[in-house]
Amino acid sequence: MRILIATFTLLLSFLFATHALAYTVKKGDTLTKISSESSLTLQQLEELNPQIRNLNLIYVGQAVNTEEPQKTVRVQETVISSEKVSYSDEEIDQLDRLIIAEAQTKELEEVHSPSQNCKVADTTEKTKQTVITPEKERLSDYEIDLLARLVRAEAQTEPFEGKIAVACVVLNRVENPKFPHTIKGVIYAPGQFQPVSNGEINKTADSESVAAVKAALTEKRHIASGSLFFYNPTIARSHWLASRTTTLVIGQHVFKK
Repeated sequence: MRILIATFTLLLSFLFATHALAYTVKKGDTLTKISSESSLTLQQLEELNPQIRNLNLIYVGQAVNTEEPQKTVRVQETVISSEKVSYSDEEIDQLDRLIIAEAQTKELEEVHSPSQNCKVADTTEKTKQTVITPEKERLSDYEIDLLARLVRAEAQTEPFEGKIAVACVVLNRVENPKFPHTIKGVIYAPGQFQPVSNGEINKTADSESVAAVKAALTEKRHIASGSLFFYNPTIARSHWLASRTTTLVIGQHVFKK
């Protein structure tokens, strides 16, 4: 690998050039006369001629500067090196590794920069709001069994999908700030589920009710989306739910939100 290195440096040098015009003193001349003819003040003429120490003493043939010195700019080209330089294969390999290492470091800095972290955090928050996390990962065996016992008591004669929807109602309440945030708290809330008051909640859950709970915790979580209540209008003693919005009807149960 041969690299040609050439550096051109602009050196700006302000040099006082030879005066463009110097007046030669003639017989009868005075500095006052010369300054007047040159459109200069006596002080300016004095500044242009520091070699004249006595303004009243000049002699014939003496050169008197009558113009400001001109400034020239000289551009100097300096070539540091125009020699072709040879590098060994080992040196080239080290250079390549250095370039790759710097690129990887820059990439890591971009990924872990504060601005990027903020974006990841925002995306995660949005995901929590739109994607339902499987409840099965958070429920204990006791909670799964308790929910399955409620499903058996409330929907024993309902189709399998109806059992899943009953389990979803409980899960929806756990996620709703208006209700207790645990399975036990929702189920045992005063006056919410008849099986709690008549003791049916204490009976063992059947296998289909357990399967319905597990389905509600995973792939069937959407069946009763938004539903917070359900009832059988043919046997219900209170019809206050009739005024609420119906979300779906499965078997004999009407689901509301």
